[in-house]
Amino acid sequence: MLRLEGIPVSPGVAIGRLYALEEGGLRVARRKIAPGRVEAECLRLDEALAASVGELERVHAEAEQHMGSEAANVFRFHIGMLHDRSMIEPMRALITDRLDAAEYAVFKTFRALAERFAAMPDSAFTTKTDDIDDLAERVIGHLTGQITAAHDDLPEDAVILASELTPSETVGFDRDKIAGLATKYGGKTSHTAIVARALGIPAVVGVSGLTDDIDPNDETPRTVIVDGSSGVVIIDPDEATIADYVARREKQRTYALSLGELADLPAVTADGTAIQLLGNIELAEEINTVLTAGGEGIGLYRTEFLYLTRKTFPTEADHLEAYTQCLKLLGDDRPLVIRTLDLGADKYALGHPAHSERNPFLGLRAIRYSLAQPDGFKTQLRAILRASALGRVRVMFPLVTSVHELRHAKLILHDLMEEFLEEGVPFDPNLKVGMMVEVPSAAIMAETFAREVDFFSIGTNDLVQYTLAVDRTNERVADLFTPTHPAVLRLIKDTVRGARRHHIPVSCCGTAAGDVDYAVLLIGLGLRTLSVTPTDIPNIKRIIRSITVGQCERIAKKAVAFDSAATVSAFVRDKARKIVPEAFAGRPGED
Repeated sequence: MLRLEGIPVSPGVAIGRLYALEEGGLRVARRKIAPGRVEAECLRLDEALAASVGELERVHAEAEQHMGSEAANVFRFHIGMLHDRSMIEPMRALITDRLDAAEYAVFKTFRALAERFAAMPDSAFTTKTDDIDDLAERVIGHLTGQITAAHDDLPEDAVILASELTPSETVGFDRDKIAGLATKYGGKTSHTAIVARALGIPAVVGVSGLTDDIDPNDETPRTVIVDGSSGVVIIDPDEATIADYVARREKQRTYALSLGELADLPAVTADGTAIQLLGNIELAEEINTVLTAGGEGIGLYRTEFLYLTRKTFPTEADHLEAYTQCLKLLGDDRPLVIRTLDLGADKYALGHPAHSERNPFLGLRAIRYSLAQPDGFKTQLRAILRASALGRVRVMFPLVTSVHELRHAKLILHDLMEEFLEEGVPFDPNLKVGMMVEVPSAAIMAETFAREVDFFSIGTNDLVQYTLAVDRTNERVADLFTPTHPAVLRLIKDTVRGARRHHIPVSCCGTAAGDVDYAVLLIGLGLRTLSVTPTDIPNIKRIIRSITVGQCERIAKKAVAFDSAATVSAFVRDKARKIVPEAFAGRPGED
C-alpha cells in the first residue's frame, strides 16, 4: 500500500481501478524547407489553424453543455489564441524568414509562450502552460495527421493517474466512467481542478511521485483511492483501508445531501449574529452557483480573465458589459465587489509583450502595475463607475502596501468622478472604496488605512505567502504554507482592531475562509463577512448556524496565544469538531 499526499482541489472520496496515462511531452524536430515551398507551407499552417479552431468550437460547445461555462472557458481561451495575430505572425515569420517547417514554427512559438507563463508568480497562470502545450499539440496534429485518439478502454469506476492532464484529454474522457482524478503536477487553478469541480469528481493534484513506479501498459487490475477532501491518494490499499474510505464516502454523501436544505436559510449564528456569506468568482456565470448555494452576493470578482482571453486590453465597453451581466444575474440589492486588475509586469493580454522581472512576487504587480499603466487603469475605473449606477457595486484595490499607493488610486478615481459629473454620466457618488489586506505592512498599518477606505478585505493567500516567505505554488515548501501560523493570526487580529476603531467592516476573501476550521477562527477574531468559493458556501453556512460567536471568540482567544501553526490547527479543529461533528464527516481521523 502506497500513501501519497497532494493538493485537494475537488472534494469527495473515489475508490476505483487505476488507469494510468503515459507521459506526454511534445517534441518536434527542426526541419528546413526549400525557398520555393514557403507559400505552400504557410497555406498548410493556415489550414491547420482553421481546422483547430473549428474543432475547438465543437469541443467548447460540448464542454459548456456538460460542464458549465467555467470549465469550458479554457477552450474559449484557446480559440482566442488561434485568432491572435501576435501568435500567428511569429509562426509565419519562422517559415518565411528562417525556412522552418510549419510543425516546428508552431512548436517554437507556443514553447516560447509556455515559458513566459511558467515564469509568472501566480498559479492561476503558471498552470496554464499545459493548456498551451495542448493547443500546440492540436495544431501540430492537424499538420501531421496524427490526431490524439480518445481513451476508449476506460474501465468502470476508473481513477485516472497522470503527470498532468490536458484540457482535450479531460473533456475527451467518458465522464460516466471516471470515479476520480490525480495528477503529479498542477494547482488549485489548473484546468484539471476546474473540470473536476464542475463535474463533481474527487481530485488531487500536485502529488509528488505519483507516476514514478506505475507502468501505463500494465493491465493488472489495481485499486486506487483518491480523497479530494484531504489531498490523499492511496495506491493498492488493503481491505481495512478500503472499508474505512467506503464509510467516509457514505458519510460525505449523507452530509452533502443535508446541506441542500440550508440554501434558503440565513447565515446566522446560534446566538443570533448575522454573518454575511458571499462568493468569490472569476466569471459572471458563477453567480448562479453562488445564489443557488445560499450566498448573499459577490465579495470578490476577479477581473483578470477579461485581459487574458483577448489579444488587446479590454475596452471600457468590454468591462461594462461584464459588470452589467453580473448585476443582472445578482438582481435585487446584492453586493458586487469588483477587484481592480491584479496582474504583474510579466502578465499581459496576449497581444502585448512581457517584460520579465527577477522577482515578480516583489515586482510591478496588482495596484503598482495599474498605477504604472494609468490609461488602462482609468478604463477599468470608468466602467466600474458606470456600473455603479446600475447596482450595488463596490471597488477594491489589490495588494496595497503604502498609503501613497492608496491615495494615488483614490485620486484617479475621484478625478474620473468629476469628469462624469461634468459629462452628465450617471454613477454612484457614494461608491464604496475598499482595499485588500494582503501584505504585513497593510495589516500593521491597518488603523492608518482604515481612515482612507470604506472597507477591508483580507486576502489570506498572499498574506500568508508574504508573511511566511512561502511560495504557495511550490510543492517543495507546501507544508510551510499555513494560514494558522501565529504571525498570520496576529496580523488578522491587528487588521480587525484597526478597522473597528474607525467603524469600517472587514471581510476575508482568501481560500482559507472556506475551510470550516478557519471560518470559526475568523469569526472569533471579529470578522462578520466571509467570501468563499461557491461550492464552500453550504458547508460554511452549516457551521455558522451551529455555533455561537461566544464559542468562536473563546477558541480564537486561546488559539492566538499558541506559538505554532500545528498547535493552532489541532486545537481549532478539535473544538470545531466537537461543536459541529457532521461538518467533518468523512475526513481523516473522524469516526
